[in-house]
Amino acid sequence: MGNQELHDELVTLLFAGHETTATAVSWALYWVHKQPEIREKLLSELDRLGELPEPTNIFKLPYLTAVCNETLRIYPVAYITTPREVKQPVELMGYQLEPGTRVYGCIYLTHQREDLYPNPKEFKPERFLERQYTPYEFFPFGGGARRCIGEALAMFEMKLVLATILANYQLELAENQLIKPQRRGVTIGPAGGVKMVLKGRQQN
Repeated sequence: MGNQELHDELVTLLFAGHETTATAVSWALYWVHKQPEIREKLLSELDRLGELPEPTNIFKLPYLTAVCNETLRIYPVAYITTPREVKQPVELMGYQLEPGTRVYGCIYLTHQREDLYPNPKEFKPERFLERQYTPYEFFPFGGGARRCIGEALAMFEMKLVLATILANYQLELAENQLIKPQRRGVTIGPAGGVKMVLKGRQQN
């Protein structure tokens, strides 16, 4: 590869493969410590794996998976999909779209639909234990042929990082106040970051 290609690959890796997952983990830590009962459920689930569990066993934990999914539902890191360009005239939901028109799917608005997610502003991991959502209802990584190529790695990383932190350290939020989402380009992150205090090692 030439210098420009190498540059583009590294920028993509940094932007799409690091900042996004770090933002998702920050949101997860915020919600888990904002609602201590969720943290206790997670710790109980992790405890059942015993000491030094295999990463693949952590990845399969149902409540951990539900917490990560709900984190990506309530504030998806990417709030819109990759655009699709209309190639020939088409009608979509009553709108006539002409060639050259770009169409974006809004992940955030879909994840906030009351008919799909009752009380959508409430952080409730149990949603994902009670119901199986279709790729048209829950799509934090986009959908179709243009969905994020790093989805599997991002979910694996998010679960392992969250589980490792919770299993080893006692944390609490530095400020017990609502953190609002803030748009950062095409992503949504916690405004001002998530400030936490390390209280000590987790007692097994």
